[in-house]
Amino acid sequence: MRRDRVIRWGSLSLLAFHALWQLMPAGESLWSDLIGYHVIALLIFAALFASPSHNDSLGIAFLACAFGCWIFGSFISSYGQFFSIPESTTIFASIAYALFYPFLLLAIPRVLNKREKISLIEILDAAIFGLGLSSIATALIFSKVIRVGSGQSFFEILYPVCDLIVVITIAIAALTQKINGRFLTLAAGALIYTGADYFYLWQSLQGRYIFGSIFDNGWLIGLAIITVALWLPPAPAQEFLPIHPAFIATSIFISPTLLAMMALRPGLFPSYIIAPTIATLFLAFIRMTVGLRQAHSLTDERVLARTDELTQLPNRRAFIGELPEFSKTEGALMLLDLNGFKPVNDKYGHGAGDQVLAQVASRFSRALPAGTLLARLGGDEFGILLSGQSKTTLEIASALRACVSYPFQIDGLAISIGVSIGRVENSEGGDLLAKADAAMYEAKRSGDGIWHLPSLT
Repeated sequence: MRRDRVIRWGSLSLLAFHALWQLMPAGESLWSDLIGYHVIALLIFAALFASPSHNDSLGIAFLACAFGCWIFGSFISSYGQFFSIPESTTIFASIAYALFYPFLLLAIPRVLNKREKISLIEILDAAIFGLGLSSIATALIFSKVIRVGSGQSFFEILYPVCDLIVVITIAIAALTQKINGRFLTLAAGALIYTGADYFYLWQSLQGRYIFGSIFDNGWLIGLAIITVALWLPPAPAQEFLPIHPAFIATSIFISPTLLAMMALRPGLFPSYIIAPTIATLFLAFIRMTVGLRQAHSLTDERVLARTDELTQLPNRRAFIGELPEFSKTEGALMLLDLNGFKPVNDKYGHGAGDQVLAQVASRFSRALPAGTLLARLGGDEFGILLSGQSKTTLEIASALRACVSYPFQIDGLAISIGVSIGRVENSEGGDLLAKADAAMYEAKRSGDGIWHLPSLT
């Protein structure tokens, strides 16, 4: 606990001292602006892992990735102010800055509201939203307002666009969960960070940006306040709404449009935006594939949950689920119980019994008209929802009884069974299933084979 306090308050104290130091007109300093600045950043990074255990572990991991990318980019950029570095290294620093945003977008919902797990769709959505919409908006909007002459200037415009997306994400969070101290603190940190980015862009456009000024502390202050939010109680557990599909669709839709415009009019947009647009489409394809597989798996699970494994007929759950709709039509509900089936299991084994049930289901299916629901309700009991007039349904009940009157051939054995059918018309009303069940047991007790309500004259 003491170490946690040292890390947390030590980083904040050093940050305050560093800001006061930069108020002095000492100019650029290797120790202050490169080493001291990033020692503070590393302490803020370490404070993430010293945060209370009630925080979401994945949220901390995503924040660590976001902060790590930012620290790497900041160190390389600051190093380039004092020493000569290749242009390719500068591009790597810019990419690291850009990677800060997808990780932050993944972290925000989990930091505000602890969740049990994260889905691949959630990760892909954040990547598409962060990469696609931000980079494309930068190319389409800002490149027409500001003359973008290099890949580096493109990145400088990209960051404020990403900041705007972060602000939108915070705004969405404000609408989907309880606003408490943690939310307000995290939102304040994000706004300070984005404000520092916008101030940097404005100063750069005016040619007035000075490296090592007190305003450079704005980024550190924003990150530090986001870290402080981790020590505050999270919101009550509830589901956090994902990124709105409209944002995802916009990112995906604009990408091929932009590529088509570049093909028709070469030079209309900077060539370096081809990479993010293609990457957005690639991620969208992966998301579609994952989504289709998940939908297929979910459909299979739902079908299996409503299907009898042995006969592949609908099960009791599916049968009961169809009763409310079926009760609105003219027809009859039948319950069928096999006679003499238990001795088959006792004499020939459950394997032979399963084969008999499968053949019974096949015979019943052939005897029923199209559109009829035949279900295995469990054991040797079947249920039927049959549309039609009373006379028609009674004739079909007789046909069902007749179709099991001849033996079943199982492993060279001729096995004979019968069936008792309880039939009740929809016009009876009330609990049709209970009435059909009573009728079925009356048919079995009386030996008539079929017992129906109401009695036909």
